[in-house]
Amino acid sequence: MYKLIVLLALCVGSLLTCEAKSSFILKNDLAINRTNEPFVFSRGEFEHRFGVGKAGEVPFLFVKGKPIPTQTDDLNGDGKWDELAFTVDMKPGSSLKLYAVWIEAKKAPVFEKRTQVYLGEENKTGGFTEVTEADAPLGLAGFPTHYQAEGVGWENDRMAFRIYFDCRNTKDLFGKLTPGLILKKAGSPTEPTYHELAPWGMDILHCGSSLGAGSLAMLEGDSLYRLGSTPGYHYKKITEGPVRTIFELTYQGWEVNGHKYEASERITLWIGKYWFQSEVRIHDFIGEKQVVTGITTTKLDRDPLQFQANADYTAILTHGKQSLNNDILAMAVLAPTNEIGKIARTTNTDFYKLGYQTVPVKSFSQVISDTWYLSQKIKSESPSFHYFFAMWGLENPKWNEVDSVKNYIREEAEKLSRPISISKE
Repeated sequence: MYKLIVLLALCVGSLLTCEAKSSFILKNDLAINRTNEPFVFSRGEFEHRFGVGKAGEVPFLFVKGKPIPTQTDDLNGDGKWDELAFTVDMKPGSSLKLYAVWIEAKKAPVFEKRTQVYLGEENKTGGFTEVTEADAPLGLAGFPTHYQAEGVGWENDRMAFRIYFDCRNTKDLFGKLTPGLILKKAGSPTEPTYHELAPWGMDILHCGSSLGAGSLAMLEGDSLYRLGSTPGYHYKKITEGPVRTIFELTYQGWEVNGHKYEASERITLWIGKYWFQSEVRIHDFIGEKQVVTGITTTKLDRDPLQFQANADYTAILTHGKQSLNNDILAMAVLAPTNEIGKIARTTNTDFYKLGYQTVPVKSFSQVISDTWYLSQKIKSESPSFHYFFAMWGLENPKWNEVDSVKNYIREEAEKLSRPISISKE
C-alpha cells in the first residue's frame, strides 16, 4: 500500500505540470444516476489524447488521487491491448474529472477480479481444470458432458449465466445472493448440487426445450431453427477482470431450412449490471435474415409483456413466480426497435413426447417451445446487438415489482442511447 501511495503522489505531482494533456472530463447528460457506467477508450483514441507509452508501460486512471479499476484488453489476440475499459459512478447532470498517465506495468496497482468467464473440464482426479479455449462434443453426441455445470459460465456481482457446452446450446441462470465469484464452486466436487438454495444462491431457471435465457435461433418463414447440434462449436475466452468479461462462441454448419451457415456470438458482461450484451454475426448469405433470441415461459404464471423502453429500444419481458425457488424472476430482451422483425410466443407443445428427442436424459427436443421471442434483421457479416436482462426477487426485493423492473430497463436503454460524453476542461 505504501508503494501505491508513493506512486500516486508522483503521478499527481507530474500531472500538475501537464494537467491539460493528462486530464479529461466525463459528463452525465441524463437526469438519472449512472452507477457502474461502462466507458471504453480504443488504444488509438487513448494514445491520441494522452500520448504513447514507453516499452513496458501501461495506461492508468485515477479520480481525486485514487486509482479506479481498469482493464487493458487484447481483443484480437495479437498480444497488444486494444481497449482500455473502466466504469464510473455519476449523479444526474454531473461531471467527473479523471487523470490518465502511463506507468511501468510492474508498478501498476492490481485490482480485484469481479467478473469472470469459466469453463471447467473434468480432470483425472475427478475435479475440474479451467480451459480458456475448447471445442464442444460434436453434433448430437457427447452427453452427459464432461464440463463443470455442463458448460461455459459468466458472472459479475449481480448474476451468473451459463450456456450448455453441448448440442443443446441453451443459456441458463444462477441466481446470486452474494457479490463474490461462484462459478468455480457451482457443480464442483465440494458442492456438486446447485439445484438447492445455498448461501451463494442456486440454479433458478428451468429451460426445457425453450430458448432459456437468451439462446439463439433463426426465423425462416414461420419456423424457428435453433442454433445447436452444429458439427462445430468453439469457445474462447477473450478477457476478464475487475470491470468486464468478454468471450466468444463460434459455430460451423448451422443448418437452417436446407442451408448451412457459420455464426458467432461475442458476449460482454460488465460489473454491476443485470444484463449482458450479445453481438451476433452470421456469415455467407445474401440479403437479409432474421436472428432470434428469446426467454423461456416454462413455469411462468402470468402473460409476458412487450413495451417501448425509449425512443430507440423495444423490450420483451417475463415477470412472475417462475424461478426454481418458487419466487419472482424477471427476464427481458432489449433490442433496437428499427431492427425488430417479429415478436411472438411459441406453442407450449411438448415435442419430446411427440418423438422429436435430442437428449433423452434431459427430455430435450431440438424443436423450440415455451418461448417468448423477438427476431432482429441481420445482414451477412454485420453485427446484431441485443441485451439480455435477468433479475431475481430474492437477490433484491425491488425486482418483485414489475414497475421497478421496467423502470430499470428503461433507464439502461436511455444510457445506451445517450452514453457519457467526454471533453477537455
